[in-house]
Amino acid sequence: MSNDDHRYIQPHNAKEAMEVIQRLFNKYRNAPLTNELLAYHNNLVYRLQSDIKEAAQKEGNPDRLKEIDQMTDIMRSWTNLRLTGHPFNGKMRHFRLITDDGPKFKRRVHKIHQGGGHRASRH
Repeated sequence: MSNDDHRYIQPHNAKEAMEVIQRLFNKYRNAPLTNELLAYHNNLVYRLQSDIKEAAQKEGNPDRLKEIDQMTDIMRSWTNLRLTGHPFNGKMRHFRLITDDGPKFKRRVHKIHQGGGHRASRH
């Protein structure tokens, strides 16, 4: 084997392939839209619907097929939003879309003269 053969990631099952695509999608989801990025994204969607879906069917896991369809829908909605100029709020986690709804508040837990389980927060 040459060094070029070790450059590419070769997943062993459908779940590993989906995790790789999810990681890649989360890296470029907020990047500026270019023709190269759009072609790359469409290639990933095509891979989900062809190779990875066939592998999931061979594994016989119906939940994996549903997750593939969810991922494909999320990635197609990303394409539609970005082509219309809207931002994509959210990221993919566990093959589902997680949106950033609002601000996160830092919270310090402080025991105020109570028993063990009664805790109050001071903001």
